[in-house]
Amino acid sequence: MSKGVLVDVTRCMGCKSCQVACKSWNDLPANVPDVPEFSDGLNSPAETNGYTYTTVAIRTVAREDDYVLRFCKRQCMHCLEPACVSACFARALQRDPQTGAVVYNQNMCVGCRYCMLACPFNIPKFQWDKTFPIIGKCQFCFDPNGKLNRIGQGLAPACVRTCPTSALQFGEREALLKEARERIKKNPAYIKHIYGEKEIGGTAWLYISDTPLEIFGFRQDLGTRPLPEYTASYLKFTPYVAVGWTILLTALYLYTKRREAVEEEKKSAQG
Repeated sequence: MSKGVLVDVTRCMGCKSCQVACKSWNDLPANVPDVPEFSDGLNSPAETNGYTYTTVAIRTVAREDDYVLRFCKRQCMHCLEPACVSACFARALQRDPQTGAVVYNQNMCVGCRYCMLACPFNIPKFQWDKTFPIIGKCQFCFDPNGKLNRIGQGLAPACVRTCPTSALQFGEREALLKEARERIKKNPAYIKHIYGEKEIGGTAWLYISDTPLEIFGFRQDLGTRPLPEYTASYLKFTPYVAVGWTILLTALYLYTKRREAVEEEKKSAQG
């Protein structure tokens, strides 16, 4: 049975311990944004990037005559039928059938970035600053090689393990759905919807909330049909297109970096 995580937005206090745990477990740099518009104002990227696999969004929500803060963790949703996997002709992205983790293998990646275009949640991100960049995304703390393999060993992901308010609950997906329905039934404040239960065929990460999730950027127009069903008939053409684009983009990138190096050499010579 597929694993999953239930995210209860009402229990999240925005401590970002999940984000710190993710950085630590995956050995990622702090990557504090220098430009304010790329930050949420609290020394945290506003969205995931090549070096930040999970973020916590902060929103102010009106409540009758007052306002309250709501916090929401974002990361890869680990779709049951992932569009990124379907789009990846190099098989660098695969879904583990036992755990449900959508895992990226950088050694197989050709840099076409089709996964970035295919993902409806805008999750896979490129490490643009590297000469040989890779895709960065949440791996669900799963490593098929066994080096970093929490859920493959039946353990909760690092983010779940470190959450002090139990806003994150790890377990079998069906059991989490049952728990979510019970919470919604007992508390009328919850919106009567489990985000991720049916969206684009379902996701491993499930959300319940007393606040509309669209304020955190969750798309409401996805429908229930898995995205690979729309693209299957066109994927046979992707290898030819991707190889051409990969060569072109790599050449442009190297040319740009070379020009920057030449300019730096000129400045040094003139100085």
